Amino acid sequence: MMERDVILFDGVCNLCNSWVQFVVKRDNNKRFAFASLQSELGQKVLSQVGMPTDQFISVLLVRNGKVYSKSRAALEIFRYLDGGWSYLYSFRIIPSFIRDFIYDIIAKKRYSWFGKSDICELPLSKDDIPVFKSDMETSNLKPA
Repeated sequence: MMERDVILFDGVCNLCNSWVQFVVKRDNNKRFAFASLQSELGQKVLSQVGMPTDQFISVLLVRNGKVYSKSRAALEIFRYLDGGWSYLYSFRIIPSFIRDFIYDIIAKKRYSWFGKSDICELPLSKDDIPVFKSDMETSNLKPA
């Protein structure tokens, strides 16, 4: 069985939780596992790649020892989704400073636009099986 890519997300952000459920429903190959940035694993990854552990400003994707953030993480995730969503990966031709500028605007406004939850929702697969990741090797992670 292949090692799953891990998506780290803001566990109390309603937009982020909806995004996770969106991904789970379109991940027929079960490529992704999930953990909140607030979890022990999320905190270890943030520390390892030099990101603040108290500001959850980006979704992160951990794949093969590399950590993707912001729009690059989102595009890498879209790349492997079913149902035609992989075509959004073609937006990588837009320079990252433009993509990340738009990403940052949404990230800064997400709580006021979509709200905040008191709890982190547990992502479930289509078969109602939890797809949370609780542990992985973090010592060799590098920003992509």
